[in-house]
Amino acid sequence: MVWLPATLTITTLTLTLATICFSSGIALKRKWDVLNSKIRELEESLKSCSDKCASERQGRIRAQQALRKGLAQPQSENQKLNYYPMIPIATIHSCFSTRNGTPRQPLLVPLARASLVFNATRVPPASLEGLAEYSHCWVLYIFHLNTDLEKLWKHPSQSGFKAKVRVPRLKGGRMGVFATRSPHRPCPIGLTVAKIEAVQGNMILLSGVDLVNGTPVLDIKPYVPYCDSIQEASVPNWLMEDNLLSVASISFAEDFTSSLENCWTMTEKKSLYASPGEFQSLIKQVLSWDIRSVSQRNRPHDALLTKEKDELLGGTTTYDVDEHQDETALVHEREQSSLNSKEVIYHLILEGLDVSYRIDHYGNVIVEKVSTSTVLDNKTNSYN
Repeated sequence: MVWLPATLTITTLTLTLATICFSSGIALKRKWDVLNSKIRELEESLKSCSDKCASERQGRIRAQQALRKGLAQPQSENQKLNYYPMIPIATIHSCFSTRNGTPRQPLLVPLARASLVFNATRVPPASLEGLAEYSHCWVLYIFHLNTDLEKLWKHPSQSGFKAKVRVPRLKGGRMGVFATRSPHRPCPIGLTVAKIEAVQGNMILLSGVDLVNGTPVLDIKPYVPYCDSIQEASVPNWLMEDNLLSVASISFAEDFTSSLENCWTMTEKKSLYASPGEFQSLIKQVLSWDIRSVSQRNRPHDALLTKEKDELLGGTTTYDVDEHQDETALVHEREQSSLNSKEVIYHLILEGLDVSYRIDHYGNVIVEKVSTSTVLDNKTNSYN
């Protein structure tokens, strides 16, 4: 019959396809088993890693708890202080060579410049990526030039920290230390805001600073307006009396320009300012606020009669803590009286240059000249 070979052919093809499918099924099953085995191995490995990470995390937590407990314990019976692992990560190189003349608040002197240089061994440059996109930053620092730091090492009952400090805007009236920004605090940590001009490697260029040269920096944080600026915030009335600290006028003596040009040749290479004119603008901005201490403003002419000793370069930057500190401060040898004009000559040190000025009874400032500072060379520049 004709159809018989055709039937045999179809049967053969069917058997062949069945054999192929069976063989493929076996191969697929083998591959499936292999994949399942690898998945199980990976799952076991992942579980082992997770358990190990959890164990390490618990170990770190226990170690941190032990560290905190150890830090909370007094180091000795005579030294009842707790310690925490904090160390400066950067240093300020500022135009303000001494505390005197450094603004009492940030952004009051827009031309006040500084470079914040990080310790490259602790802070890699990559840590600063993205910071240049912010206009301002917070700086946490240490008041390292305070004259009462030794009190920190004493027992609280013997430290002698004052609960109240004299406030310039209150003409020497006293206020609780935590209601002020006095640098003389139980823990001498400062907080300021500054404008970010540029970020270069491990350095930030700042302006509007109120930081003295050599200030150790603990941390910086970006200024975020939506949460850092509180529109409905209120302050005491005495804090708004800006006219109490402003001067009537500022003028420069005829010899000032020539004295500045003579000194500029020694300063311009390391200066934060591009020209003598820009440096003169800085002087004008700084002296537009009365930078004298409370005792100097209350007794501006005592030096003419008694030649009282005052703190180096004119007193503390922001607040006087107590009368006895003026007695124990370094003598400002270069502050002399002018017997003819009956006015005291004051000194402002900027970038290592000594700016001599006087201020009359009406609050008018007359800037006399600029010279190099031997006092600064011997005393202040030791930390530069």
